[in-house]
Amino acid sequence: MEPLSARGLPRLSWIDTLYSNFNYNTDGYEGDGAEDGKSQDGSETLPYIDESPTMSPQLCAPQGPDGETVSPTPPEGLLPGGDIEKGLEMKKLVLSGFLASEEIYINQLEALLLPMRPLKATATTSQPVLTIQQVETIFYKIQDIFEIHKEFYDALLPNIQQWDEKVTVGHLFQKLASQLGVYKAFVDNYKVALETAEKCSQANIQFQKISENLKVKGPKDSKDCTTTVSMEALLYKPIDRVTRSTLVLHDLLKHTPKDHPDFPLLQDALRISQNFLSSINEEIDPRRTAVTTPKGEARQLVKDGFLVEVSESSRKVRHVFLFTDLLLCAKMKKTAVGRHQQYECKWYIPLADLTFQTLDDSDSCPSVQVLPEHEIEEMKIKISVLKSEIQKEKKAPKGQSRVERLRKKMNEQESWLLLHSPTIPFRIHNKHGKSYLFLLSSDYERSEWRESIQKLQKKDLQACVLSSVELQVLTSSCFKLRTVHNIPVTSNKDDEETPGLYGFLHVIVHSAKGFKESANLYCTLEVDSYGYFVSKAKTRVFRDTTEPQWNEEFEIELEGSQYLRILCYEKCYDKSMLNKDDNEIVDKIMGKGQVQLDPQTVQSKNWHMDVIEMNGIKVEFSMKFTSRDLSLKRTPSKKQSGVFGVKINVVTKRERSKVPYIVRQCIEEVEKRGIDEVGIYRISGVATDIQALKTAFDTNTKDILVMLSDMDINAIAGTLKLYFRELPEPLLTDRLYPAFMEGIALSDPAAKENCMMHLLRSLPDPNLMTFLTLLEHLKRVAEKEPINKMSLHNLATVFGPTLLRPSESESTKGQHITSASDIWSHDVMAQVQVLLYYLQHPPISFAELKRNTLYFSTDV
Repeated sequence: MEPLSARGLPRLSWIDTLYSNFNYNTDGYEGDGAEDGKSQDGSETLPYIDESPTMSPQLCAPQGPDGETVSPTPPEGLLPGGDIEKGLEMKKLVLSGFLASEEIYINQLEALLLPMRPLKATATTSQPVLTIQQVETIFYKIQDIFEIHKEFYDALLPNIQQWDEKVTVGHLFQKLASQLGVYKAFVDNYKVALETAEKCSQANIQFQKISENLKVKGPKDSKDCTTTVSMEALLYKPIDRVTRSTLVLHDLLKHTPKDHPDFPLLQDALRISQNFLSSINEEIDPRRTAVTTPKGEARQLVKDGFLVEVSESSRKVRHVFLFTDLLLCAKMKKTAVGRHQQYECKWYIPLADLTFQTLDDSDSCPSVQVLPEHEIEEMKIKISVLKSEIQKEKKAPKGQSRVERLRKKMNEQESWLLLHSPTIPFRIHNKHGKSYLFLLSSDYERSEWRESIQKLQKKDLQACVLSSVELQVLTSSCFKLRTVHNIPVTSNKDDEETPGLYGFLHVIVHSAKGFKESANLYCTLEVDSYGYFVSKAKTRVFRDTTEPQWNEEFEIELEGSQYLRILCYEKCYDKSMLNKDDNEIVDKIMGKGQVQLDPQTVQSKNWHMDVIEMNGIKVEFSMKFTSRDLSLKRTPSKKQSGVFGVKINVVTKRERSKVPYIVRQCIEEVEKRGIDEVGIYRISGVATDIQALKTAFDTNTKDILVMLSDMDINAIAGTLKLYFRELPEPLLTDRLYPAFMEGIALSDPAAKENCMMHLLRSLPDPNLMTFLTLLEHLKRVAEKEPINKMSLHNLATVFGPTLLRPSESESTKGQHITSASDIWSHDVMAQVQVLLYYLQHPPISFAELKRNTLYFSTDV
């Protein structure tokens, strides 16, 4: 943690200071509390990305007369009735708060100017405190900035004092924005000014006393006359101020009617301010430059990449380098602007001394802390929303500056995801000392690292000890030698790069050949998602064979995926190998391979057959792809005699039931033998099993109860989810969808309760009864969360977007959503929140709800 200045401001590096200011979101002021390269949980943030802290809300938000934070004002649309008078009153409040903070700012600039004049006067005497050049460097452009703001303050003050609806202030803000060139000059000189002030303080005790005890006058209405502030803190104020002005312009526009003469002037001022901030952002982006490698070095780089290390109970992203004779773990070093970026060695192990820890030794390694799955899913949804916003802004005129801010936010969120998603432990050990733990998202990567190291260890390796100079030279060479330059997040990719596939990949794993001995064999399927690979499906174990014939079909959701991986394992039934670390796979990898998901090949309607070759083993599989656009469309069934794709009221009327038979039977079976199943409703069932159940329910097969009792429980859970997904309209209906979205957004608990219960009353009886039945079932599933790992939030994430989804006409009404994947991401968080609201609500009785109908209108 950096030391605080006299005013409590962290001493930020030049880049930190500037980056921290580009954090305005039009919905309010935000800051994630990251500080000094640390995330909220105390772990190190990612190199190249999060090395700069994000400003806390207190430093970003406008301040009131006494320097306290002013809460962000609500958007105009949220004012009761869109009342213009109230909007203008809000505008006055915003201006008053800004005027008060302008007074504080002018007093701060004045406090800086106070010592400048005598210092300048003594510079030409026989005993100067500073030279003229030093004075001009330290106080560069302060006088000009002071005069600009004094003039602005004097012009704005009478307008606030004599406020009415005809008052115009836009021209004042436009003029203020047009003078940002002075700030550009100040910003360019800021680093030199700070360095000069620091050097002068060290060299001259008199100047040191002056620079640490500058007196700032309090506001006119304040009881406190003066406060003591350091020069360093005051020199930071102009940088903070540019962002503050931009934030206020956003709020003023929210509360200025579009036909008011101020509106176009404020818009212009905001455009100028945003362009100014973007230009600074571009200029200070650190350019990476190569570091020369020492000549005559026999050591070669074999493999490198970013891995998450668990160190001191927190996760930290490291760049790991495997050389021909040692493994080196490094992190990116913070350097001053203009200097080459460098790695700092955290530790190294000679390969001659490196062993892979056996599972029995794992007690000496730190335990793996895993985040709840819903937090990972929430972050994915946020990233999806940001991606669609970026695409929107790219098409908007002059949307580039907002695109940059959205990219930065997405970068932070993707980096968080990369840090917290991996769960598979990769333990290595120095036989003369310490053990280390990395977390990977895939057993594929773990196997690659292990195989690469073991291959090198087959050579006659000598143990080596590097001197501090040799280690420094080697670490410096890493920058130029590295093959993996960027952490794999979307924001590090060029716009031209393929965005990957969004939708559903259907994969049939047919068979495998090439095994020399009989074994118990199974395959897992992985796809890349948000920069890391995720295991999505697993075949059954084919026992005691050299030619397994699985012929199993899986439906895998793709989230910007570009690759499919297949791993083939030999199942271990040795009881002594069980009950080890969570996520530790003790089964032996027999082979692994990956294929690129070529959109042209995959997106044809026909199955595409392929073979993956791995270590002499050939796995045969087929795949086809369904885009999210198609998967969002609900196509009613042409056969009204079945249950899938048929309106729920038609089914219940035919069955003379309150809840469809398929829903009751699937729930009963899950509660009988699936409620303790880890990941129930989240883990995919085999697609062929689900299709068999779907056909059985559609044709009303007599032996359906026997089928249910024999079927894998994940297939039954998948059948229930498929039933709700294929309803001609969502269970909570197209008509009520906008009202559910508005209801869940209400802030007042009483208003929200009234609205959400009223919406349930408005559902048709079969929909309501089915929803309440499902609700109570999901609550019972969540009661077993310690065993099945499915919380209410996890279940809401699985079912929310299925039960509640905008109709095609609703989702394309008027607007800002441009594709089906935008539709998917735009409202998904709210859909999850709606279901979660009802899941967290005390039991809801159908009879009680209907009794209260008399007191409410049925119109929504």
